[in-house]
Amino acid sequence: MNRGLAFLPLIALVALALLFGLFALKHDPRVQPQALVGKPTPDLVLPSLDDGRPVRLREVAKGPALVNIFASWCAPCEIEQPVLVALKAQGVPLVGIAYKDAPDNTKAFLTRLGDPYGARLVDRDGRAGIELGVTGVPETYLVGADGMILAKHTGPLTEKDARDLWAKAPR
Repeated sequence: MNRGLAFLPLIALVALALLFGLFALKHDPRVQPQALVGKPTPDLVLPSLDDGRPVRLREVAKGPALVNIFASWCAPCEIEQPVLVALKAQGVPLVGIAYKDAPDNTKAFLTRLGDPYGARLVDRDGRAGIELGVTGVPETYLVGADGMILAKHTGPLTEKDARDLWAKAPR
């Protein structure tokens, strides 16, 4: 009987560790994935991938439009690229922001997998990603005609995700 009581604190410690591991430690209260939904598109100026000239995001993301944050080093971005190319073929305006990526790598990525973007911008140091609330790539924002962010999708877009997201765009 005394042996069983000796292991009780250890069992309680393991149970607490599991509880914190499964719930508490995985939740970061500072991360607000939908923080910009319902707010204006941030007034960001980023260099164009094409020629390096400064481009105002609000000017190229005149809605309704999708703004896609991607990177050549991102495997899920490769998975969603055919979906984005199909959206372009359907006439959906897309703006791409290359996140923490070398411009030459971004160009090679778009050449290899297809370039769905009407405008290609570079966020080499990730500062624009911070203002947009990017938690990881890929992420896609739906921008309305009034410049307001209407919705955000985190992760690679599937065909269904793309339809659902674009259906939220008032036309």
